[in-house]
Amino acid sequence: MLGIGIDITNVDRIAGLSRRYGQRFTDKMLAAGESFGSMESLAGLWAAKEAVVKAMGTGYLGFGPPSVCIMPDAYGAPQVFLRGQAAELARQRGISRFMVTISHAGGLAVACAVAL
Repeated sequence: MLGIGIDITNVDRIAGLSRRYGQRFTDKMLAAGESFGSMESLAGLWAAKEAVVKAMGTGYLGFGPPSVCIMPDAYGAPQVFLRGQAAELARQRGISRFMVTISHAGGLAVACAVAL
């Protein structure tokens, strides 16, 4: 294990940002191919991306949230795909993959990521 990150976010906060900024918000947050079915799901993606960059130990150093792509596998489990500068930083830090989990309850979304 090379790093661990956790993030928790309020679903109403993400919903408010989505309402306020609309497509601009999702364009700045989501990678091509990422999608969400509810505000809980969108908040979960936000938390997962934050947890991943915390596990990397870099934050968003030279890249933005769309460089961290969270996609479900065949069973629905979230998988992490890095692009561009995010992928390069992970490689430099010896990170070859991530494990991530996302959950929502009580108006909150939480995610935990482990860099391997």
